[in-house]
Amino acid sequence: MPSTTLDAVTPETQTWVSAAAAAPSIHNTQPWAFRLDPASGTFQVRAVPERGLRYTDPAGRALHLSVGASLLNLRVAIAHGARSPVARLLPCPQDPGLLAVVRPAGTGVRRPTGHRADLYEAIWRRHSSRLPFTGQPLPAYVRGELGEAARAEGARLWFPDPVETARLLRLTAEAERRNRADPDRAAESNRWVHQDLRPAPGTGLPRAVLGPQDACERIPLRDFTARRHTEELVARPFEAEPVVAVLITEHDRRADWLRAGQALQHVWLLATAHGLRASLLHQGLEWPDLRRSLSPTPGRTSHVQMLIRLGYGPEGTASPRRDPDTDLGRGRGRGAVRTNPSTAPKKGTGR
Repeated sequence: MPSTTLDAVTPETQTWVSAAAAAPSIHNTQPWAFRLDPASGTFQVRAVPERGLRYTDPAGRALHLSVGASLLNLRVAIAHGARSPVARLLPCPQDPGLLAVVRPAGTGVRRPTGHRADLYEAIWRRHSSRLPFTGQPLPAYVRGELGEAARAEGARLWFPDPVETARLLRLTAEAERRNRADPDRAAESNRWVHQDLRPAPGTGLPRAVLGPQDACERIPLRDFTARRHTEELVARPFEAEPVVAVLITEHDRRADWLRAGQALQHVWLLATAHGLRASLLHQGLEWPDLRRSLSPTPGRTSHVQMLIRLGYGPEGTASPRRDPDTDLGRGRGRGAVRTNPSTAPKKGTGR
């Protein structure tokens, strides 16, 4: 890509940033910022720690997964623009907030990136569905393709059998009970549900996206409002045999978290392209002892990064995104990229 100054930021680069910002994030915190280096035309992908979750995610693992998901979207969008995204993770140890850099290389010829062409369109349709699914099984070839998508990003996707799935859901239910009982975590979760005072414009979760609880208590969906009396929550019957995919990495370092975020988003976009819906079961990963128990091989070097509920069913309600006129680069400094409402598709993109 030729050298780019701030004055030369194009509708194309603005669309790339809009695509990156359409990624899912824990509690819809959107803890990312993007800068375009005017000298090299390289994107910086940065963490925004003030949008982290102090009690739910003290180590920042989920923050890194969220930023990794946005990085995958950025790569897909750049490839859609007939360029080759060259990405480096954690490029500067002296600058820990710089999580990745992406250079759009080449012009005019789309080079292989390992991503299907229909993933770009899926960026604008993907969002969480916390609604009941039909229970229709996933075809074997779809499971295989989803596994390949995870492997392309350096992770592994495991589809446990029904007995193991039930065990994982029990651990998730225990985590959900702990979260409700922990005053700090409960208050932190509830803070990101839209009240009269929002955490930040365009972030957080409107009540319409929260969805019902499972009346049969098979699937422990997160109660973001952190109510102590669950009988007060709206409940509906959910699928009797839920499909849960487990995203795993061999190691558990910051770079692995970023890879896991990219793998999560690659899997989710591909699932969207196949007409699947998804929602995330993250509660068990927020407690170290339960996270260790989620592993398919406890005591060995495998680290669960996410549980993904998959199935066929209705679309969920889209979560908001930050105002397109809001600077995504943590202030209006040199090289900051802002989205433009005229350059991004209008379909819902929330987590």
